[in-house]
Amino acid sequence: MEDKQTALFEETNTFFAFSQKQFNEGKKEGITYINMGAGMLTDKRYVKKLTEGLEKIYKDSIQEDIKENGIDAIIKRELANHEAWYTMDIQDTCDKLEDYPITKKQIKEIFIKTDYDYTF
Repeated sequence: MEDKQTALFEETNTFFAFSQKQFNEGKKEGITYINMGAGMLTDKRYVKKLTEGLEKIYKDSIQEDIKENGIDAIIKRELANHEAWYTMDIQDTCDKLEDYPITKKQIKEIFIKTDYDYTF
């Protein structure tokens, strides 16, 4: 995902700046930049290409994740990342996986049947 995003950023004159100094260092002359939020600035000519490209990269990365890891492993990974067995709450996991073809029921089933051991 990162390599594809980096290539898209280069193609669309996109960079990140969180101060005027960073903006001055990153900008190219003759380009009008649009603030896309979260410090991301892009060439006005490429706003649509950037937004559509990022959406495609995101959707493709979800499909790649499913192919490489499988649904059950993804659910377990995200349950662990959000410490669901510690908090006894799966909502953060559900929120994280809302764009995946995964239901709350599937997440709940994995949560219940997986005995996760937090002892080290």
